Amino acid sequence: MASLFSRFSISYGQKMFLLASVPLVLAVSAIAFLVAAQSRALADREIRSLEEQLIEAKKQELRNYVTQARNGFYFVYGSAAPDDEAAKQQVKQILAAMIYGDEGFFFVYDYDGNNIVSPRQTDLINKNWLDYQDSEGTPVVSEFLWTARSGAGYVEHLWPKPSTGEEARMITYITSFPSWRWAVGTGVFIDDVVSSVAATRAEVEARVQQTFFYIGAITLAALLLVFLSGLVINIRERRLADAKLKELAQRVFDTQEEERGRVARELHDGISQILVGIKYALDVTKRRLDRGDDRAQDTLDKGIDNLGQAINEVRRISRDLRPGVLDDLGLGPALHALTEAFRARTGLETEFETAVFRNRLSQDAKIALYRIAQEALTNVERHSGASKVSVMLRGHRSGGTLRIEDNGCGLDDTKRRAGPGIGLRNMQERMDQLGGTLRVLSSRSGTVIEAQVPLSHLLPPEKDGLSDPKVRA
Repeated sequence: MASLFSRFSISYGQKMFLLASVPLVLAVSAIAFLVAAQSRALADREIRSLEEQLIEAKKQELRNYVTQARNGFYFVYGSAAPDDEAAKQQVKQILAAMIYGDEGFFFVYDYDGNNIVSPRQTDLINKNWLDYQDSEGTPVVSEFLWTARSGAGYVEHLWPKPSTGEEARMITYITSFPSWRWAVGTGVFIDDVVSSVAATRAEVEARVQQTFFYIGAITLAALLLVFLSGLVINIRERRLADAKLKELAQRVFDTQEEERGRVARELHDGISQILVGIKYALDVTKRRLDRGDDRAQDTLDKGIDNLGQAINEVRRISRDLRPGVLDDLGLGPALHALTEAFRARTGLETEFETAVFRNRLSQDAKIALYRIAQEALTNVERHSGASKVSVMLRGHRSGGTLRIEDNGCGLDDTKRRAGPGIGLRNMQERMDQLGGTLRVLSSRSGTVIEAQVPLSHLLPPEKDGLSDPKVRA
């Protein structure tokens, strides 16, 4: 299972691309489905309205046909008796002749279901169709008769088309001649309405699919834009990272060379000169001893004093490179020793204040804060012209804070506009590695450097052995 998950592991860039693209795809999909649903609902309402309007127009057309036909033979029916066969025959002839269009005709059924008039389908005449049902089970003739007895109305049903003999949907308007017990009507096939509605629905569906296509194309373009933007940003960030890495490597090399140069100067100007003096004193002592000169003891004592100075100088250089008190006693005593050495070397008024840590600092944090204090005091000595320096170390709920303040001339305006020097950059990089913060406040009345390490670099007491001097704050 672990090997299976390892096969599908994704890189950081792929995670960022998914983080940017998945919400976009989900949002666009939701919008697409919502637009499609709303479009279909609106189209259905419009199609139903169109269908109702078309059918209503057909019904009005049928009513007009029946009204015109009734007006044509009303003078016969209105003056005829119920048993006037001659009048009935005359009306039958009139109705049989009233055909219109390709499929339109008038028909007559008596109340018993017998077909009396059917000019386009003469095989129906003189037969009883009371029990006739269409393919949907609608008793068509019975519905005709019931509507006629009720006065007048419309019946929707299926009926064979005269031209093809195949069933098609039809709307029929029925009226009655009650004195003759006739149901008279005419109908119109609405397959053209059904075709129009089907065509409209197909057009709507095509438009919805086209909308889906457009949205998909826009989504694909957006994803490509996200991908290309991420690719460009990734390339740019890689170039910047490479440039920063090269710059950092160069700064490391410069720092190493500067430190080597400083150590070389310390060895040449300090220890080397002292050792030369010791060698000279020993040579003089040897010659005086060979001659039996009583002053040999004086030159030997002087050489011994010089040797003690060389030992102290070696200890000082070693302490600057890596103070042993930082490992043995902790950060507080190491900073105290550093400020005392600074006071003894420069003669400046120096204050040091620290508070007992409730927790202990990690080794990386102690080294970083010590180096920051060392760099800050070096800058004070070389550039500030200050007469007073204070160093404060304290712990709090947010972590640990080191604060170095002087009353010197502050950072030069030109240097601040040009950017921080290598010392300040080193301080900032040390804090960045620890996830901490570095604040530099400078004015003509002095400079404050405040470095804060987060709480994650404070070790809890139960993990801290007081017997182990390497973890003391």
